[in-house]
Amino acid sequence: MKHLSAKKFLALGLSAAMSLSLLTGCGGGGAETPAPVSGAPTESTAPVESAAPEKDYSEMTLEELKPLLQTVADGKLTMVTSPDFAPAEFYAIDEAGNPTLAGHDVALGYFIADYIGLELEIVPIDFNGVLMELQTKSADMAIAGLANDPKRESIMDFSTPYSGDGQSFVCLQSNKEQFPDIEATNKAEYDIGAQLGSIQLQLAEIYSPNSNIVQLSKVTDIVAELVSGKLDGAYISTTTAENYAKQYPELCVILDVENPTSDSTCVGVVKDNPALLAAINLAVTEAVESGKMEEFKAEAKALAEGATYEGLLDANGKVQS
Repeated sequence: MKHLSAKKFLALGLSAAMSLSLLTGCGGGGAETPAPVSGAPTESTAPVESAAPEKDYSEMTLEELKPLLQTVADGKLTMVTSPDFAPAEFYAIDEAGNPTLAGHDVALGYFIADYIGLELEIVPIDFNGVLMELQTKSADMAIAGLANDPKRESIMDFSTPYSGDGQSFVCLQSNKEQFPDIEATNKAEYDIGAQLGSIQLQLAEIYSPNSNIVQLSKVTDIVAELVSGKLDGAYISTTTAENYAKQYPELCVILDVENPTSDSTCVGVVKDNPALLAAINLAVTEAVESGKMEEFKAEAKALAEGATYEGLLDANGKVQS
């Protein structure tokens, strides 16, 4: 018979002890919990590392925020807008026929960039593209009559509101008797227009779900379809609808439409950029409280009553015929 060495004997002893411990720990219904080793911290007394407090960017001054700003292009603030939404954003045409991007949203964009100390770069694009550019983080901000709709919170952050605008249902003067109330718009025989990707489209889906909802990329197209009789009615923001009614007397802004979410208009800011959001909030607050925003609106309204173009320019920067 072979004798076990001291090392082998010790190993076997440890193995048996471990096996016994496993049995009592896993299957023993009445087994006592082993006492902790003297000097070792228990679960209740173990030191817990406190997480570093998150920065509260909203409490910072502009000078504190500036070194933290990150933008798509260094030294620039890239803004997207949809220039088919007078008096918010459109092209004003001078006597020589040259288009200049104008509107109170455009003026606000320049104010924000100047306030923060960056150069503004504006990218005109259709409205649905505005949302996409922010979602893909290809732009820093969007100013395009954006309502702070909770459904958009997954693709953008919202600034402090800079304006509030109602919503309207628009039709021709000749058929306004067909729409005594919003419920009357909800009929299968009606073609109802709304801008693609807009709050107005959501309203059409809420109030006129049984109608044939026609989605168009530009408000100008909606107005053209209304005037030509191809649409029976359309959902358009009130300020814009009233502006078109001045241009086209045959249009009738007939119904106020309640927005169940919000009628506050905000700057859309790229997600995950809290320093930029805080800086833009400071600028927006200054524009509103100083009265600048009202000045921008008055100037834009006056320009919108002159020669205008709403839509995207061609490759040469000229009005598309």
